[in-house]
Formats: sequence, C-alpha cells, structure tokens
Amino acid sequence: MKLNEARIAIIGLGYVGLPLAVEFGKTRSVIGFDINRGRIDELLAGHDSTLEVPDGDLKEAVHLSYTDNLNDLNASNIYIVTVPTPIDDNNSPDLNPLRKSSEMLSNVISAGDIVVFESTVYPGATEEVCIPIIERGSGLTFNKDFYAGYSPERINPGDKVNTLTKIKKITSGSTDEIADFVDQLYASIIEAGTYKASSIKVAEAAKVIENTQRDLNIAIINEFAKIFNRLRIDTQEVLDAAGTKWNFLPFKPGLVGGHCISVDPYYLTFKAKEVGYQPEVILAGRRINDGMGTYVATELVKAVSRKKIHIDEARVLVLGFTFKGDCPDVRNTKIVDIITELQSFNMQVDVSDDWADAVEVEEEYGIKLIEKPEQGAYDAIVLAVDHSEYKEWGEEKLRAYGKEKHVLYDVKYVLDKNSSDIRL
Repeated sequence: MKLNEARIAIIGLGYVGLPLAVEFGKTRSVIGFDINRGRIDELLAGHDSTLEVPDGDLKEAVHLSYTDNLNDLNASNIYIVTVPTPIDDNNSPDLNPLRKSSEMLSNVISAGDIVVFESTVYPGATEEVCIPIIERGSGLTFNKDFYAGYSPERINPGDKVNTLTKIKKITSGSTDEIADFVDQLYASIIEAGTYKASSIKVAEAAKVIENTQRDLNIAIINEFAKIFNRLRIDTQEVLDAAGTKWNFLPFKPGLVGGHCISVDPYYLTFKAKEVGYQPEVILAGRRINDGMGTYVATELVKAVSRKKIHIDEARVLVLGFTFKGDCPDVRNTKIVDIITELQSFNMQVDVSDDWADAVEVEEEYGIKLIEKPEQGAYDAIVLAVDHSEYKEWGEEKLRAYGKEKHVLYDVKYVLDKNSSDIRL
C-alpha cells in the first residue's frame, strides 16, 4: 500500500478519535465511526460537545464523513481504533470496548489491511487480545493477510496549546515495513514529528508509564501536603522555595481523576502481577491519590468544626465537578469522592458546574447539578476545580455564597494564601 492509497476509518469519535479524524480529513478520505448515534448527529450538525475541536476546524475537514453504519467501512484499508480503555470496580483493565471493536473489525477487514490501535493498554494487549479476535472473526492470518500498528494517544483534554499535531507521536508496526508505513502516515499530520518504536510492545509500555510516572509525582506531592498541613506549613510556599533548585519538578497537590493518569497505572500493575511481579511503589502512589477526595472532605469537616459551625445538616457548595479546569470531561472525576464523604457526615451538598453536562452527571453519578447557587446560604464553599470563571470571581464573589460564618476551601490554589480559610 502506498501512502496516497490509504483510506482511513477512525473507530470511536471521542476526545481522541475526533481530533485525529479531523486532521486526517483535511487532506485525505476519512470515515469517522461511532456507535453513538447522538454523537454522529451532533458532528453532522457541525459541533463537538467535548470542545476538543472548534466548529471551524470541523468545517476544514472536507474529506471527513461520519457514520454509525458498519457497512460504510468496507472500502477502508486503514482502521485506527480509539475507543476508551477504562478499569472495572476492582481496578482491573476493562478491555470490553477493545474486544467489541476487534470483533466488529473482523467483519469488514480485508487482505492487505492495517489495524492501528491508539487506546491505552498494558504491554502485549494488542497482539495477545485484539489480534486473535480479528483472526478468528475474519479467517485472515496476522502478518500474512493483515497487519497491525500501535500509536498511543497523547491527548490532554482541554489543552489548547499541546494539541494533537504539536505532540510528538510514538508509532510502531507488526513488521518493519508496516512500522515504516504507520510512521509515515502519522508524520503526514503531526507537526512535532514522530518516534518509531522498535515494537508494538515497546510503544504500549511507553504509553502506560508516561501517566504512571506523573501519577507518582503527584502522589508524593500529595503526601508532602498531608505532612505540611499537620506541621501548619503552607504547602505552596514550600513548593515555591524548593522550586528555586533547577531540577525540582513543579508538581502541585490535588485530585487525580480523568481517563488517563488515574487509570493507566492499573493497566501496568495488572500485567506485572500476571507475570509474577508484585508492584509496590506504583500501587502506593495510587492509594494516596485515590484517597485525596476523602482527605479533602475530612479536612473541610475539621475546619467547619473549628469555626463552631454545626456539622450535622450543614450546607456545602461544591464549585466544579469536571476532572480538570476549563474542560467538560467528567470521566472518573474525583470530586464525587468529596461529595460522598461530606454526605456521610449528613451534610447537604449542592454542586455547581456550568462546564459539565448535567444530564451526563446525573446518569453517571446520580448527582443533580444546580443551575445557580444561592447567595449567603452555605456553611462551606469548596473551590474544587480551577475553571477560568472561578479565577475571575475572586474571594469576594466566592464568599458571597457563604453565610456570615463559613469556611472557604481552595482545593486548586486559585486564590492567594490569605484569601481562603484552608487550602490543600
């Protein structure tokens, strides 16, 4: 296959798949496939509800079409899979979206075609899980009749600076020739360049450790914060002082949610256990970060108690529900842990976030977002997400939601040290 003969189908049009489909669709034939008809309809109408792709950019992808009909993919010869890879209730990899995608592709793949996976997985998953499913369903033989590649996604939801084309892309292929082709294909749209890994497993492993390393860095800062809070030392002041050394890493304490950092380490630890190694440091970091929502809630309850505010049935306003600022993504948000813990103290919790989809939040978490918080009504205000509008409000507007005696908790260091009662 020559590069100009590539007819691409993108499987999954979420935060990862749509930006990829749009970039390829500016210069070559691309079909964007998603099982969610509602998602197809909104894209056909020219809008992306994830806000990853501006409406103007959607219009520039003149060679991109959308469908939820599998038969429309028959003419494609490059299939790029960008479905989510979550974890289950036991923190084990949930590969069902990948398995279902592989089964689906086995019905349309033909001799000579290439399947490229972008979904985050543990090392070996592409060739041990996905490829056998495609072989069984299609009757084709891997690396004889069809081929595979792996190019891990590096999308950072809500980031308008480090976008798809500006982040170096890792590529790989199931043979040397396929690796070269996959690398050239991505190089045609990635301005930052590509890095061709020696094998699919190396590319898979590189992706899974990127976010694991970040998770551990945040975990140690979170542990620092817990220690400094007990010592009555301001964590940010300590970080500012330590940051004057050239090799000190500028991480901040906080809640670790979303679809990557809080999930990917479990993929690596799952595979480690499977091959007989019991990971220690990685899981220790996960325990710290997974417990931060409960920690924030407990610290708030202590602060409320110190102000002689009756805890039982106290009203709390939580500002922000998405997993990060200026982003509508609520996947695996840890704000829900704060809410659940506060409710366990019989506190009444209102949650407000104009960035989040209220219907999605209620369906996924059973939480009803309020449209407009009540002025002067709350015993405590939790600034949980650093949306731009909250930064613009400042202390006066935030405190206006509180009663005469209240607690303002700045979880995200939006305000300066003296503008809140406590901060993480």
